[in-house]
Amino acid sequence: MKIQTKKISHRKNRNFRTGFRLYNIRWVILISVWTFFLAVGMSFVSETILRNVNIFIAFAILIIIVFTGIIFDLIGIAVASARETPFHSMAANKMTGAKFAVKLVRNAGPVANFCNDVIGDICGIISGAASAIIIIKLSTTSTINMSLLSVFLSGIVAAFTVGGKAIAKEIALRKSKEIVFYVGKLLYYIHFRFGVDFLPDRKRNCNPKRKRDE
Repeated sequence: MKIQTKKISHRKNRNFRTGFRLYNIRWVILISVWTFFLAVGMSFVSETILRNVNIFIAFAILIIIVFTGIIFDLIGIAVASARETPFHSMAANKMTGAKFAVKLVRNAGPVANFCNDVIGDICGIISGAASAIIIIKLSTTSTINMSLLSVFLSGIVAAFTVGGKAIAKEIALRKSKEIVFYVGKLLYYIHFRFGVDFLPDRKRNCNPKRKRDE
């Protein structure tokens, strides 16, 4: 009886590992394709807009791009550090967005990867391109040395990005439950309004423990 139980447990472990590997491969392919199209689309839109607006609006767009990267970084860290248990009691009490908060935590790896790596890196690349466009615009209306202007603006963008992400990280670690619940609410309203569900229904990953022989 014990031998049969061990065989079943071993089979479950093997099936879990196989399924997990296949899921990872699919996720890597999907996120790579998504990143390509998102990067191309966001770069095209931002550069098209930036080249056709005045310098003040261009600066405002640059700030929005950097701020977007910081916000998504905050969400990714909050989801990765949040615990699933509190949201089960919220879901049991029929609190709006609680079920989507559970799904966020269960998909913490892909969500953090998308928020921190995909959106964060794309925003970093686009902010660099936006800075270059702003420098070109300034060079046509200012006598300031272009090299000095480039270094100065790059330093400001880098300081704002790093400082903002440092603050966001502290907030995300301290208020992970509240942030995840708020994002869960947002996903609920998107699903309710448009019928779109971004997250798969993943079961809790339970790796059965082998029982010792008595």
